[in-house]
Amino acid sequence: MRDSVELMARILDFNLAYANLLVRDLDESQMSRSGGPGVENHPAFTLGHLVLAAARTRTMLGAEMDVPAGWDLMFDREGPGDRRLPFVGEYPTREELTRELGRQTELLKASLAGATDEQLADGVVWRYSDRLPSTRDAAGFMTMTHAAIHLGQLAAWRRAMGLKAALAEPD
Repeated sequence: MRDSVELMARILDFNLAYANLLVRDLDESQMSRSGGPGVENHPAFTLGHLVLAAARTRTMLGAEMDVPAGWDLMFDREGPGDRRLPFVGEYPTREELTRELGRQTELLKASLAGATDEQLADGVVWRYSDRLPSTRDAAGFMTMTHAAIHLGQLAAWRRAMGLKAALAEPD
């Protein structure tokens, strides 16, 4: 059972490092620029959305929601079928976004490490409860699948903007 928590922690670390690689060479004007149809989720939205997702995952483990003021509204989406597009305008800076993503990653890892096997096995009500009913299932989805979806979108955004793949050069 604890193996799954350790795996999630390793994946969270990898995802954080990859997110930082994906935006390390961007200037502030690029952070909220749309990549065009199909790649509207720009870097600022994507990073903020991942911050919100980590914070919400922590609430499944009993933590209070803890994100900077206004971020819950700025970065919220209802999942597939939500046709709202990220606005183009003023967002937190790249530094603020990456710093908060790092903070949320550490908080989520600590929440997972502190969770009991019973807490992880508990049922949780969320979008995919019918297929992934336990808190462990939900946390696994959020730390791995959900994050990979959005990091993949950010990688596609880079290519749509004519930028090199983030993993093209060693860090």
